Amino acid sequence: MIYREQKAKIEALLGGGKAILIMGARQVGKSTLLGEIFRGKEGVMWMNGDDWDVQQLFSTMTSNRIRALLGKNRYLVVDEAQRIPDIGLRLKLITDQVPEVQVIATGSSSFELAAKVGESLTGRKRVFRMFPLTFGEMVAHTNLLEERRLIPHRMVYGYYPEVVVSSGEERAVLRELADSYLYKDILMLDSVGKPDKLVKLLQALAHQIGGQVSYNEVGQLIGIDPKTVERYVDVLEKCYIVFRLGSFSRNLRNELKSSRKIYFWDLGIRNAVIANFQQVENRADTGALWENFVVSERMKRLAIQGSFVNTWFWRTQQQKEIDFIEEEDGVLRAFECKWNSSKSQVKMPEQFAKAYPAATFQVITPDCVDDLLLSKT
Repeated sequence: MIYREQKAKIEALLGGGKAILIMGARQVGKSTLLGEIFRGKEGVMWMNGDDWDVQQLFSTMTSNRIRALLGKNRYLVVDEAQRIPDIGLRLKLITDQVPEVQVIATGSSSFELAAKVGESLTGRKRVFRMFPLTFGEMVAHTNLLEERRLIPHRMVYGYYPEVVVSSGEERAVLRELADSYLYKDILMLDSVGKPDKLVKLLQALAHQIGGQVSYNEVGQLIGIDPKTVERYVDVLEKCYIVFRLGSFSRNLRNELKSSRKIYFWDLGIRNAVIANFQQVENRADTGALWENFVVSERMKRLAIQGSFVNTWFWRTQQQKEIDFIEEEDGVLRAFECKWNSSKSQVKMPEQFAKAYPAATFQVITPDCVDDLLLSKT
């Protein structure tokens, strides 16, 4: 069993009274993690929000019915909680009326679950985000040398748990993940009025990783208006398929101020979307894959650690660029991603160095990536 970094943090909150929300895409290991945490424990009731009878039960829930239902159980685990109408109010009722029972809920759509639970449980919940496996988790499972050797493989097939443990069957597993999650679950959401356009948008974004994304240009390409593009990107982001990185701008007039890049949380899903599983040495997009790998793994690590760090990229109108920037406690750290280790001597852009003289700069190649992806900050 591959140890998940969130496990100890969640276990430390058991018995503390606050509801625990675990959000992340389907199949990243939320239910498996809870199974590990509650293995051998008594007094645990499990429910799945996908089940119609569970939805009906919650829709008619009263305090007396809750007590009769839970009996002597002290933990209530609700999987895929966003499927249950008014789940926020229902969980609040349990928390208020049966305080001795702790609720643990999972959801694969953050905007549905967060919107339904957020206000109802203000101050009485802890939220965890789960992602596909991380570079750090796999290093702990095997060792650093083995995982570094597997980086080209991860850049093609990604880190979804079932993919990682299905050697030789990665393509079939990813196809099933894409078909069952991307093209069924997400396209069924009420906010997606044109499913075919969302599929085309996803493919367009997959071809633009590492590059700036213009909602106007993408909209013209797939035949929808820029506002719909932005709304659909928001859907994909809140379903943990992609994430946005904004542009950093402070001191220079020619810095891009409202630009954005969009990355995939998992490169296996990205490559499945465009049906390209060629190995890195035969690809034209290896540089973009490497940038996505580094940025997404770093973002996962910052999220799991609970770091208070702002993140951006930097670019000027003259096309000078830095791939990834972090700001923590007023300190700027700049990173440039280069797949070819011979380019490790790249220098910080002169304009950036003059504008932000206290910033640090590091070129991230496969030879030194573990310094960034295993660091404590």
